[in-house]
Amino acid sequence: MKLNSYQKTAITTVFATLFLILVGGIVRSTGSGMGCPDWPKCFGSWIPPTSVDELPSNYREVFVEQRIQKNEKIVSYLEALGFNEIAHQIENDPNIKREEEFNATKTWIEYLNRLVGAVIGILVFLTFLRSLSYWRTRKSITFLSAFAVLLTGFQGWLGSIVVSTNLLPGMISLHMVLAMVIVTLLLYCAYKTSENLVKINIDNSLRKKLSVAAIIILVLSTIQMILGTQVREEIDVIKNTMTDTVPPRSTWIDSLGQIFEIHRTFSWLLAISGGYLGFVLWKEEITGQLKKVGITNVALIFAQILIGIGLAYLDVPKVLQVLHLVGIALMICCQFLMILMTRKGNTKED
Repeated sequence: MKLNSYQKTAITTVFATLFLILVGGIVRSTGSGMGCPDWPKCFGSWIPPTSVDELPSNYREVFVEQRIQKNEKIVSYLEALGFNEIAHQIENDPNIKREEEFNATKTWIEYLNRLVGAVIGILVFLTFLRSLSYWRTRKSITFLSAFAVLLTGFQGWLGSIVVSTNLLPGMISLHMVLAMVIVTLLLYCAYKTSENLVKINIDNSLRKKLSVAAIIILVLSTIQMILGTQVREEIDVIKNTMTDTVPPRSTWIDSLGQIFEIHRTFSWLLAISGGYLGFVLWKEEITGQLKKVGITNVALIFAQILIGIGLAYLDVPKVLQVLHLVGIALMICCQFLMILMTRKGNTKED
């Protein structure tokens, strides 16, 4: 059976969103998050400069002042909504007033990240338009697709806040969590409109066992992702402790606090749960699509743990930073897919 236009668009958007997470990882690992000091433009232009000579001599002061003025508005909005603690944090963060030097490479990395984000926004909206074909038969698909559009718009706005607050800790974690909510929402819609193509041939007790295992692993992975973003934010704090030079990467891990210890220790829970899932897949008669997804889950868990070890003992190499970010995104998607596949036990697999 061929995929219809909605299914094709939704699946394409899922993979495109994962690609955006990859690009975001490159932005983070190269320190290009502030490559464009303003939003949505970049250095005041829709197409960023390639040389500092194209900018006014006082460009640093100009964009810092713009950022301060924007943050004053954000603080007033947050206070009006009752978020006084966050408002106080933004208002008193010294990094917000830090002047950013122009770096052509970082500027264009961040600019390309924004272009990819714009393409994702178009794809998500196109997914919604094509979901209208399900309005009469499955309204939930249309509603969820519309919700994905709203979340994507909010994500874009949040991206502007991340830039305006100069990568304020907490904002980046929220940015990542929201990205995963969007991609799993799209994955759910893509699966629910295509589940007639998935055939499962396992008894009900085994189905429940796999479903519970997948849910537990997904919860653990989500917690680990949040812990990981907090570790990454702490590294940013370490990097910003010196205004003129960035501390050597070899010192980053030793400078991390308790959150890193928790993140590292928590990985044992994932290793144990991944080992259990692997044992069940080996022992029980599971074949076809479900087994492939299960094996992929186990492989991703242990690959992610190995990458984490590499980050800790190889002085946080940039390549492993990107792989670690993409790895957790793939893990959560595959675990969520396994939950969807094991929710239905009355179908047959050829």
